Amino acid sequence: MTNKRTLAVAVASLVIGLVVLGLKLLAWRMTGSVALYSDALESIVNVVTAIAALAAVRLAQKPADAALPYGYHKVEYFSAVLVGVMIIVAAILIVREAYFGLMAPEMPGAPVEGLAISAAATAINLVWAFSLIRYSRKVRSPALEADGKHLMTDVISTIGVLIGLVLVFLTGFAPLDSILAGLVALNILWSGWGVIRDSIGGLMDVAVPPETQKLIREVIAGNAEGAIEAHDIRTRQAGKMTFIDFHLVVPGVMSVEAAHAICDGIEAKLREAVEDVMITIHVEPEEKAKHNGIVVV
Repeated sequence: MTNKRTLAVAVASLVIGLVVLGLKLLAWRMTGSVALYSDALESIVNVVTAIAALAAVRLAQKPADAALPYGYHKVEYFSAVLVGVMIIVAAILIVREAYFGLMAPEMPGAPVEGLAISAAATAINLVWAFSLIRYSRKVRSPALEADGKHLMTDVISTIGVLIGLVLVFLTGFAPLDSILAGLVALNILWSGWGVIRDSIGGLMDVAVPPETQKLIREVIAGNAEGAIEAHDIRTRQAGKMTFIDFHLVVPGVMSVEAAHAICDGIEAKLREAVEDVMITIHVEPEEKAKHNGIVVV
């Protein structure tokens, strides 16, 4: 059910992106504003982002197979990197338009209608960005979170553009339109770098957050009765999946069946504490104890 809902959210993000793009293109056509044109270019990136997120979410839901025994979860990070690159490309295009606008500044037209349409598109983006970020963190989807963060950046950029255009119409200073477009480009560049930076961490098998690591250690310590210690505890995050592996030292005289029962108990409690988790436990005899892990006896 969660997978179907996540896929539905990704589809909805694409539909909303197309609607907002249409509104922003209409606002630009009505005004001829370079700043609104740059805003519309960013919305094209929103649509590409939504398509990438949809493809990544769908592929990430595929079960593990012989080719990828650990699953397809990391595809969401590749999607997020693609989003970051597209954001940077959009920023470069906007800088180009801003430069030409400064060389031959013109006053935008149809101020009231154009600003009203752009404001309506921004309101839609704002509501959806909040909803998307909240949902993506709930299901731990890097692709949807990258999409939501970019939408929020778009909202901030558009608000700045709208305020600036009001000043353009009030002061009659036409070059300000192109200056606003340049500022939008800088904001987009920063957003793109942030998305790429966060995604690279996932591709490099970054460990789970410190609070989650602490929880994992507490669960192991509290549910390994009969063992001696647990050491070499490692974690990594891949999309919504959390991977945990560690060595569990047991008395040398303990039977395989008894050691297996301890492992089953630890795994059951870890699955209750951490969602979407894959656990690997390597059982060792007591002479392998390192005396620097979690003492459980």
